[in-house]
Amino acid sequence: MFLRPGTLDEALQTLAHTPATVLSGGTDLFPGFTGPQLQGPVLDLSAVRELKGIRSSPDFFLIGAGSTWTELLAFPLPRGFDGLRAAAREIGSIQIQNQATVGGNICNASPAADGVAALLALDAEVVLASYSGRRTLPLSDFILGNRKTARRPDEILTVIRVPRRWQTAASSFQKLGARRYLVISIVMVAANLRIDRSHRIEEAAIAVGSCSPKAVRLSQLERLLAGKAADPEVLALVTSDHFAPLSPIDDIRATAAYRLEAAQVLVRRVLADGFTKVL
Repeated sequence: MFLRPGTLDEALQTLAHTPATVLSGGTDLFPGFTGPQLQGPVLDLSAVRELKGIRSSPDFFLIGAGSTWTELLAFPLPRGFDGLRAAAREIGSIQIQNQATVGGNICNASPAADGVAALLALDAEVVLASYSGRRTLPLSDFILGNRKTARRPDEILTVIRVPRRWQTAASSFQKLGARRYLVISIVMVAANLRIDRSHRIEEAAIAVGSCSPKAVRLSQLERLLAGKAADPEVLALVTSDHFAPLSPIDDIRATAAYRLEAAQVLVRRVLADGFTKVL
């Protein structure tokens, strides 16, 4: 059974009574069919206009979960979103970016999701709606592991919220893959730096993806950088101890040791890139 509601209320009513696989852009769902065909009803959200669009409020930038990566790239977001824009350009091909949605990328919860690391470094939150109400979770709490989230069967991810305090941050994203395009990340790193008028780091957010069951923030390194001068000399403070939260694996794309070494290199690169944006 294929269901295509026209409004969010209709979609939530359907999920309240009919368990279904939620379909957004479909660029992750359909390629995942490696065995039996999808069983049970499918709820297609592509016609729900309330899930689309990007806007701002006094406290947040609000990204509709049904917005595509192409739409995000076209929207005039401030410079603090430079890392997210760079990640958006790395998601598949242009054709995939035209179809894939921000919310779908999050709910798929791949450890190699480029958009997730960039959003994590923006302290993103997700708003989940059900027929009985709404709740908000930090993105770091919503994604539980590889292909696992805190979304309940009757819920739809409606909005991604990013605090406005990051709007003027020096923002950067870098990805390592076996080729330039259409490649699953070996490692990706996103960083945002809030720099004060004395050119010191007021706040740092650094996220690493493809090195753990889910993208993680390097909180120890973030605390170390706070208050330091926004200067390349700070890079000498980055040590292997700061990467203890990572748990990379060996697979067909890279060894765990290579991933760990690459993560350290990319972290230094994104920080150096951030410093050049404020000098």
